Amino acid sequence: MFIINFKNYDEIAGSKSLRLAKSASKIAKKYKLRIPVCPPQHLMSEVTRVSADVFAQHLDNSKVGSTTGFVIPEIVKKSRIAGSLINHSEHRIPSNEIEDLVVRLRELKMTSVVCVQDVNEAWMYAKLNPDFIAIEPPELIGSGKAVSKEKPEIITESVKAVKKANNSTQLLCGAGIVSGEDVSRALELGAKGILVASGIVKAKNWEKTIEEFAMAFTRK
Repeated sequence: MFIINFKNYDEIAGSKSLRLAKSASKIAKKYKLRIPVCPPQHLMSEVTRVSADVFAQHLDNSKVGSTTGFVIPEIVKKSRIAGSLINHSEHRIPSNEIEDLVVRLRELKMTSVVCVQDVNEAWMYAKLNPDFIAIEPPELIGSGKAVSKEKPEIITESVKAVKKANNSTQLLCGAGIVSGEDVSRALELGAKGILVASGIVKAKNWEKTIEEFAMAFTRK
């Protein structure tokens, strides 16, 4: 699993999100990897035209029906959205909402990726059995300093925490990943994949950088 979060960077505004999604889809097929993309919310449906694996950056724990301005699982599912990030460091939500969203996504057969800031959160939310826990120390997000180099013990301890939950949840590594070497190191430390944003979005050559990251999975 290799998730690309577009965030709201200007580099992917408008039709540029489609170009990045196309590059990700091309490399995913070439290396037989799953590379979901998380475009801005208003572009999700459009991006499904060029990518079969589109995730929401965030979903709201609101009901189907008479609710306004919320992005909810049951509705995006019908627009072929395959999963969602939950509780990203830049969009934190209460624990009860995290639990409810994990359950709703599971019932809809959508992929849930719960983002956490530390080992304690990894343990707490792994018990909910989301598909993935993504460990991202907030101080390293967008820093260009990979957690696999700066704080490798966070990955190894989070791997243990997730395994302790004794279910099917797997660990992803995020924060500061900017090279194939960073990806390789994260995988060596026990992560099953990565969650990356600026390392791809702000790269000068999207396709070349995505391929560099993807190649690290083949060397695992």
